[in-house]
Amino acid sequence: MSAAHDTYVKQLIVLLEDFTQDWDHEFEGRMNADTRLLGDLGFESIDIIQLVVAIEEDISKKKVPFDKLLMKDGRYVDDLSIGQIADFLVGFV
Repeated sequence: MSAAHDTYVKQLIVLLEDFTQDWDHEFEGRMNADTRLLGDLGFESIDIIQLVVAIEEDISKKKVPFDKLLMKDGRYVDDLSIGQIADFLVGFV
């Protein structure tokens, strides 16, 4: 993976650790590029919207077309990993 990808993964982990610190979820261990938002961290749809806003404010510093990440073939994706979000940011930021 690229240095930009690794940087985004690290930034996303810091953001997500802060984001989920008060949540009662069963995820144990350390977050990494394979950590999934729904499957591992227990995200709900409103959480994804809040995360998108936080990414735009804290990481990208600009509007990012997240619809291209969140939708495939006219349907919402089932889940996203931190690595997938980082890959997406590399292409758009």
